[in-house]
Amino acid sequence: MTSASSSPRPALKVASYNIRKAMGIDRRRDPARILQVLNQIGADVVVLQEADLRLGPRPAAIPRFLIAQETDYEVVDLARNDVSLGWHGNAIFVRRGLEVTLTGRIELPGLEPRGAVMARVEGVNVVGAHLGLLRRYRLKQMSQIRDHLGDLRAEAAIFGDFNEWSDVRGYEPWERDFTLTLPGRSYHASRPFVALDGVAYGSALALDDAGVEEGGAARRASDHLPIWAQLSRRD
Repeated sequence: MTSASSSPRPALKVASYNIRKAMGIDRRRDPARILQVLNQIGADVVVLQEADLRLGPRPAAIPRFLIAQETDYEVVDLARNDVSLGWHGNAIFVRRGLEVTLTGRIELPGLEPRGAVMARVEGVNVVGAHLGLLRRYRLKQMSQIRDHLGDLRAEAAIFGDFNEWSDVRGYEPWERDFTLTLPGRSYHASRPFVALDGVAYGSALALDDAGVEEGGAARRASDHLPIWAQLSRRD
């Protein structure tokens, strides 16, 4: 792990996107269109949900050769096989040249199989999660992520599709250790009316800017719009 220097770390731009297995609202499965949206955003780190198909060995929804050909991203090694991009559909891409010093998987409780993933990138513990449909399980999943992070919480930023339709309650397990930001209405992509996608970040991080990507192919590529946030270290 790299040691801290006297000069401030540059801000890290992270995007989060539920790509619905690359299935657009026009019912076309178009991985290249997803990559076009990611290139539009220009984030340093990308957190994806539903990045793998659900059946069998969960093959990748976006071929790895296409990622290498069309983007400047590398896939963080989180999968447990050779055909998936991530774990439980959660994947993390990092721009080439950025240092990843720690990775991990977090088992989550619930009626359906769920999990979260983590990669420490340039000193920030980026967590990707796709939480459950029922609030009582989402609360347990939030608690599990918080507890798993332990001493890493302060430098952690949890991104994902949180599946919470309320913007005033439903995030209680994170209230003490994280600041929640919902950058804007991200669902449904054709006519956004609810903020399902967000970021919860620890006390060592500051949020410089955040938003929802609405332009270009983002309106068609998935049923969610991608969000992004720019984070910097407070020290």
